[in-house]
Amino acid sequence: MEVIYSINDLRARIRSYRRNNDQSVGFVPTMGFLHEGHASLLNEARQQSGLVVLSIFVNPLQFGPNEDFEQYPRNTEQDLQVAEAAGVDIVFIPEVKEMYPVPMHTNVSVTGLTSRLCGASRPGHFDGVATVVSKLFHLVQPDQAFFGLKDAQQVAVIQQMVNDLNIPVEIIPCPILREPNGLAMSSRNVYLSVDERKQALVLSQSLEKAKDFVQANSSYTSVELKELVTEHIASAPLAEIDYVEVLAYPTLEPLENSISRSSDHPTSFIIALAVKFGKTRLIDNLIL
Repeated sequence: MEVIYSINDLRARIRSYRRNNDQSVGFVPTMGFLHEGHASLLNEARQQSGLVVLSIFVNPLQFGPNEDFEQYPRNTEQDLQVAEAAGVDIVFIPEVKEMYPVPMHTNVSVTGLTSRLCGASRPGHFDGVATVVSKLFHLVQPDQAFFGLKDAQQVAVIQQMVNDLNIPVEIIPCPILREPNGLAMSSRNVYLSVDERKQALVLSQSLEKAKDFVQANSSYTSVELKELVTEHIASAPLAEIDYVEVLAYPTLEPLENSISRSSDHPTSFIIALAVKFGKTRLIDNLIL
């Protein structure tokens, strides 16, 4: 496994590989503090790609002024151990000054999809995501890029950017990985106290209740699903709900009509939520 810190060295390494190999390049962009969810993306990339590239970069552009950029958990040594165990070939770990040597005057902005959910709660967040992912795609030039569906809105935004700008990369969405108790794996889980972690289980529990409701009823409305999920989350005293939404996926448009299994045109939709426990903001979702 090779660890690279500069853009020039990364480009040279990718060019060398392309000259001597006809197998695909798989890419997993992350902000580090890797856990089993990230490892599952790396394992999928390893299965599908000849060369696996991992980036570790805590991107300041996607953090708001009152968010946790400085406090975001970092552990490079642990990250490298996870990467090596997953069979990663190249780990790209640039400093902020390497990615942004001068103030940025160019911004990649995906509209529409970013006006709801985390885009509404965190203005400018997805501009930062789209900008850094676009930069990384240009540097790595991967054939496939692997993203976790825990942030399903991010997956939809990146797919839209790739489609609109004709970036030659296939986006591979990968399933949410959960702890045995159902909590979606997240780097921010380390912030949770014992009580907060226990109460955070209402997130996955509420989604399971919604799934059971959908399976038990032939038709229902998005309002019914939203109320069901909201009521269960609100039963946790420490839960502070940012949003609970039921939207079409991947367009993230509102669902105006009732949803029916018997429809000739079945609707794919997402139940997405963001909830704070103390100072920790967690997201989760279910796509049906």
